[in-house]
Amino acid sequence: MKTLVSFFMVLFSLFYAPQGPLPKVFSGERTDIIQQQLKQQAATAFQAQVLPASEQEWTQRRRQLKAAILQSTGAVEHHALPLQIKETGRTQLTGYHIRNILFQTRPGVFATANLYVPDGKGPFPAVINMHGHWKDARMGEMVQATAHSLALNGYVCLNIDAWGAGERTTDDGVTEYHGANLGASLMNTGNTLLGMQLTDNMRGVDLLCSMPEVDKERIGATGASGGGNQTMWLSAMDERIKAAVPVVSVGTFESYIMNSNCVCELVPDGLTYTEESGILAMVAPRALKICNALNDASKSFYPSEMLRSYKNAAPVYEALHAGDKLSYQLFNTVHGYWPEIRETMIGWMDLQLKHVGTGAPKKEPAFSLLPPAQLLTFPNGGRDSSVTTTATWCSRQGQLLHETLLHEKIDGDAKRKSLRQLLRINENRILKQVHTYPPQDGWERIALETTDGSLIPLLLRAPRNKNKEYVVVTHPGGKDSVPAALITELTTAGKGIVLADLWGCGEQGSAAAAATDGSLPPYHTLARSALWLGSTVQGMWVSDLQIITDYLKMANSDGRIVLNGTREAGVASLFFTALGGKVNGVVLDGSPLSYRFDGRAGVDYFTMAVHVPGLLVWGDISLAAALSGKDIVFRNPVTMSGRTVSGTALQAQQEEFSLLRKRCKQPGQTIFQ
Repeated sequence: MKTLVSFFMVLFSLFYAPQGPLPKVFSGERTDIIQQQLKQQAATAFQAQVLPASEQEWTQRRRQLKAAILQSTGAVEHHALPLQIKETGRTQLTGYHIRNILFQTRPGVFATANLYVPDGKGPFPAVINMHGHWKDARMGEMVQATAHSLALNGYVCLNIDAWGAGERTTDDGVTEYHGANLGASLMNTGNTLLGMQLTDNMRGVDLLCSMPEVDKERIGATGASGGGNQTMWLSAMDERIKAAVPVVSVGTFESYIMNSNCVCELVPDGLTYTEESGILAMVAPRALKICNALNDASKSFYPSEMLRSYKNAAPVYEALHAGDKLSYQLFNTVHGYWPEIRETMIGWMDLQLKHVGTGAPKKEPAFSLLPPAQLLTFPNGGRDSSVTTTATWCSRQGQLLHETLLHEKIDGDAKRKSLRQLLRINENRILKQVHTYPPQDGWERIALETTDGSLIPLLLRAPRNKNKEYVVVTHPGGKDSVPAALITELTTAGKGIVLADLWGCGEQGSAAAAATDGSLPPYHTLARSALWLGSTVQGMWVSDLQIITDYLKMANSDGRIVLNGTREAGVASLFFTALGGKVNGVVLDGSPLSYRFDGRAGVDYFTMAVHVPGLLVWGDISLAAALSGKDIVFRNPVTMSGRTVSGTALQAQQEEFSLLRKRCKQPGQTIFQ
């Protein structure tokens, strides 16, 4: 009898299992709806950001902007913190010398840097010189060349390794990209890569102001590419900068959307309260000269984009009676800090900080670049542990926030409200219309149209069990990435199946975003674009799940609904349920048990869709499970770097999940498989 039953079950599974590729919901070529939506939102945001035309209104607006930027980026002002400058080496050159140093930027956090100091007593004007994504970071050819040129022209110059670059990478002496998932991991702790850099650079100005060789009333800032971006933000936020020259970096925030940028150029929610013109205007009435390249390959830095921001910032300069302090210049070059741009910068700095000359370019003197090894703060692999890396910071902060979670008083309603805010869910996005198409290969084909113009494609099979249970299956790779074995398992059990492509996945994906991602982690472009516009990928997925379950309830009011999400999609399913989503349970397959950073290796195990700014400040996965009040099943649980959780580590997690469930006084249980 058992053999006969097994035989029919095999026949049943073979009959209902998908044969070959899954059918498509949409036919023919698809329109990239997501690209169009994001670009439209960005265009609207640009148009909406109108700067005040009077000095009084601008003073208030500037104050509001500064507070918002500190909040969005996590940057902090530590002016009273001891610098604890340490010099580890010095090179004497003709007319100036170079000091290899480190100094404290946050409590217990030190940055590596070089000081280029002219011979003589001074005090000299000074320039903080920030680097972009160049080889060798602060010691790179273009960055070094700018510092040599400044020193030979009588300026003290400070070159800092940007957070996560140069001597501040995970492994001493090993170059790495400081952005992508590594830099984005800072967001989960309530920080941003841009905020870490901004904090460092404000401390760099503190350092210059502390030097007897520096006239603290005559400090400038410059840098190219990512360094130009840092120049803009530093000059906007720190009024001690009297003259700024951002190079090949100014464009519009609108142009960042769906284009290639680093997370060091990302301000979460930035486009909801300002455009780049607002940041440029914050420099007023101090001097600002923008230098862009006519042949720049990056759309974000095209001269046409720069001019849009320049023109919108100019009225603020006029209102502050400083119209002559704002200017721009275009160079017939590609992206970079080339000699002709450096010569222009020096001549202009002479006029603004020394009050000599006409501001015309000044021929660059001859100099020789030093080998990077000669400029190292810690030569021969001897880096001090006080140089905090992104991995160290995220691990440390994650642990501190975890201890807070385990001991804080939990108000469930308040936590749900704050989680909804963190996810940045659009409450006005609801189901507008249901589109049905002819069935194919045993699947119903449906598209749910939302009020924001999205189409959520579904493949659906009705349940054959008595409780009419639907399992909504989601995967960050789209429905084509769902294992055939899972579909067979659910079909054999007689359960209804909904294969859904969430926002950015599968047939709801963006070919333009995937092309822009290139070799970077998936969702790099979509995650950054969404955050700029005040959204998150996780929040969009939660919204999709709300619309899908609403549809299922309308079609099958007395049936059960279980969410089955893989990896990051499993996290979104859990968040949805924690927020009160009307489902009967959640299965997370291969999802993280915690957002805590657990190591540099494997940092790209999850895509950029996983990150939620401030999630660890709010709580963690364990708290979301506790708030759900439903049975939550974790299959093959992992850490944020993809390591399997087992043994004593799994037992500790089980105890934490159980503890928080009891403290939240919620029914249900969390099961680990």
